[in-house]
Amino acid sequence: MRTLKINNVFHKVDVPDDMPLLWVLRDVLGMTGTKYGCGIAQCGACTVHLDGEAVRACQTTMEMIANQAITTIEGIGATETGAKVQAAWLEKEVVQCGYCQCGQIMAATALLNENPKPSDSDIDDFMAGNMCRCATYVRIRDAIHTAAA
Repeated sequence: MRTLKINNVFHKVDVPDDMPLLWVLRDVLGMTGTKYGCGIAQCGACTVHLDGEAVRACQTTMEMIANQAITTIEGIGATETGAKVQAAWLEKEVVQCGYCQCGQIMAATALLNENPKPSDSDIDDFMAGNMCRCATYVRIRDAIHTAAA
């Protein structure tokens, strides 16, 4: 049995050490905002934060998590930067199909926490690991600049 701090709430889970965080969130805790995309940490749909750092939940196993705070899309809006990013996403109408957007928002929030005034190339470099099948990359970049303003 282990205790995880997710979105400032403690959860006790009895799961194997090699279970990916993604499945703990979705299948054990019913937190389905974090999406399964590729399963090999290439698309970014499953991005969450461990102590503020963007990580891929599909490849982050329970044994890799010590006492880090986990933040998911369900909790990111409670942070100042996350709320700004979510508001900018709506203002700029970033979402089309929406499947990748949870991971995009999580990555964008981590970027702005690390670099509050990113350039276009900073955004492109940081967000490169988050794929969008609808190709809303221009709106994503615009929304990140809006959230940074």
